[in-house]
Amino acid sequence: MLEEKVKVALNNVRPSLQADGGDVEFVSMSSDGTVSLRLTGACGGCPMAQQTLKMGIENYLRQEVPEVTSVVGV
Repeated sequence: MLEEKVKVALNNVRPSLQADGGDVEFVSMSSDGTVSLRLTGACGGCPMAQQTLKMGIENYLRQEVPEVTSVVGV
């Protein structure tokens, strides 16, 4: 159920990433609320990828799905 909420929220973020030639892929969610994501395309090799994950995606996911505690890239 939580994973589905995260995936729905990621679909709201996806168009912004795709506009820059990238995308985000859900990998897993742990019991402590840590979401593992993989940035792909142009975002995968971008020097700003960590900032995108933490300042952009993590902040958004935490607003939309309060059970999310952090986001990590894999």
